[in-house]
Amino acid sequence: MLEVKDLHVTVAGVEIIRGLTLCVPAGETHAIMGPNGAGKSTLSYALSGRDGYEVTAGSATLGGADLLTMSPEERAAAGLFLSFQYPVEIPGLSAIAFLKAALNAQRKARGLEPMPAPELLKLLRAKAAALQIKEEMLKRPLNVGFSGGEKKRFEALQMAVLEPRFGILDETDSGLDIDALRIVADNVNALRSPERGLLVITHYQRLLDYIKPDRVHVMVRGRIIASGGPDLARELEREGYDKYLKAAA
Repeated sequence: MLEVKDLHVTVAGVEIIRGLTLCVPAGETHAIMGPNGAGKSTLSYALSGRDGYEVTAGSATLGGADLLTMSPEERAAAGLFLSFQYPVEIPGLSAIAFLKAALNAQRKARGLEPMPAPELLKLLRAKAAALQIKEEMLKRPLNVGFSGGEKKRFEALQMAVLEPRFGILDETDSGLDIDALRIVADNVNALRSPERGLLVITHYQRLLDYIKPDRVHVMVRGRIIASGGPDLARELEREGYDKYLKAAA
């Protein structure tokens, strides 16, 4: 589903991703772990098309479609979703208005009519309830005054509403207490299907106790330098990244 080959990405003239190759088949959940500065978030931003992240070489496709030739909006319409590490605040735009605009923009891109308002409201209420998000929160300006945990729950709500083909979760566990982590993970797990792929970026094993990956990749200095099963994440929790930093030197 997601195929990244020999990807190189430069930010402000500095190469951060240095020949990264990664394949996540449909139906699988993969995790990327690595030390600070490894380029994990840079990878997610480059794949989503964020300004300032220049791909200088390599390729990235989703379901065979060339992501790198698409605008960020086209990538989203093609089914790519990014849950941000640091969700932005947008004063003046209610959370419910944002969700309505995002969902109907994707429906339009796929040749579908806008979702009728009563049906949309019913959908949002059901998805929000599953994440223990109060309806009052949907009426507030997007992320304004939200706690770190509330922002991450709202990111999970966006994913649940949009039902993307491929989801990238950039440190979704950041700012979540143990109860919120379980709730968010349960809703992410509910989206797992043979037609959908997930890429989870995290520092910690604790998230992977709830969102169990099929494969774990170690990223150091802009490259994937080791891959394995779930036991690899537990090894990293015990032993850290020292031997991988030395191997990448």
